[in-house]
Amino acid sequence: MSPPDGPVRTALDAGVLTLTLDRAPKRNALNAAIVEGLHAGLERADLDAEVRVVALRGAGKDFCAGADLDELLASADRGMAENEADARRLGALFERMRALPKPVVAVVQGRALAGGAGLATACDIVVAGGGAQFGYPEVQRGFVPAMVMAILRRLAGEKLALDLVLTGRVLSAEEARAAGLVTRVVPDAELDREAAAIARQLAGASASALALTKRLFYQLDTLPFQEGIALGARVNALARQTPDFRTAIARFLEK
Repeated sequence: MSPPDGPVRTALDAGVLTLTLDRAPKRNALNAAIVEGLHAGLERADLDAEVRVVALRGAGKDFCAGADLDELLASADRGMAENEADARRLGALFERMRALPKPVVAVVQGRALAGGAGLATACDIVVAGGGAQFGYPEVQRGFVPAMVMAILRRLAGEKLALDLVLTGRVLSAEEARAAGLVTRVVPDAELDREAAAIARQLAGASASALALTKRLFYQLDTLPFQEGIALGARVNALARQTPDFRTAIARFLEK
């Protein structure tokens, strides 16, 4: 368990590891401490067999309003190499979320902006309250939505993604869902209940099947169609050898 005043609170319950960004007065703005706290949380999720699902959320009214502007401004006095290493640490977090063999669910209330939008959309499933907002306003602050574009362009398509990063306009939760950034939108009052139900469902599923499915899904990103089919056939054959497969099929046939 993280200390009470840590930037990322952790709690494990029934296989669900909840990571909560805990800087509510700063709208959970991303700083180095939060990035490191999230890396530590994902490391725990990867190594702890009791963790079957990760839920990511923000304390207070907002999920995450983006980078900590005070920390970002201070970086202007640092060298290129130091700043690139700092940015790569955040980028490595996005990569790690995809590589984790366990589902990661974002639970989004309020604003998810800039790096906060990137953090949410890097998750495998994004459940948003009806009042949530998503946007990439970096250009309006003289900055560039750089790494988050690698995710946004895959989800929203070229024209809409370029519109969002050039104008910085903010999308409602329903607009974000229509754009492919959000999986499900539920009334704000039902957000916690719906997110918990999804996490419980995932935690009760076959861990090996989820891991193989997630890995194959993201590997298909860069493969031509025929190579994707061939890789799918190999994963199909591998899945038939897992204990979960044998147990689940036998149980189904007994019905």
